[in-house]
Amino acid sequence: MPKLIHRRTFLNRLLGGAALAWLGSVLYPITRYLFPPQKAFQSETPAKVAKVSLFPRNSGKIVKFGNKPALLLRSQEGTFKAFTAKCTHLDCLVQYRPEDQKIWCACHNGVFDLNGKNISGPPPSPLEEYAVRIEGDDVIIQRQS
Repeated sequence: MPKLIHRRTFLNRLLGGAALAWLGSVLYPITRYLFPPQKAFQSETPAKVAKVSLFPRNSGKIVKFGNKPALLLRSQEGTFKAFTAKCTHLDCLVQYRPEDQKIWCACHNGVFDLNGKNISGPPPSPLEEYAVRIEGDDVIIQRQS
């Protein structure tokens, strides 16, 4: 015959489990905020990401670089820069705002300048910058060594 548990024991275990589940649901986002995700592997090989003739001045575009997105920018003067497109706070995608000439993260209103430096909001560090070179009409980016 199976051993029966008392009603009080059952309720104590049920309430204890619910309390542990609640505690986990509170602590998990706090730890994710305090310890942002680590950077993942990215491609070491150069990648053709755009055509110079099709990329207007004072614009930005998210392009694929390895297994991560990159933000390619073209300034008013025509120079190109590239950064990781993931915010250093919680890995949200950043975007270029041509009217402000700034890089902006919509998740928590983080702002970076055109050198990738964090200038306001919660991002703890600058964006990783990639090397950009032009070969003919191709824009090529690669990790800086």
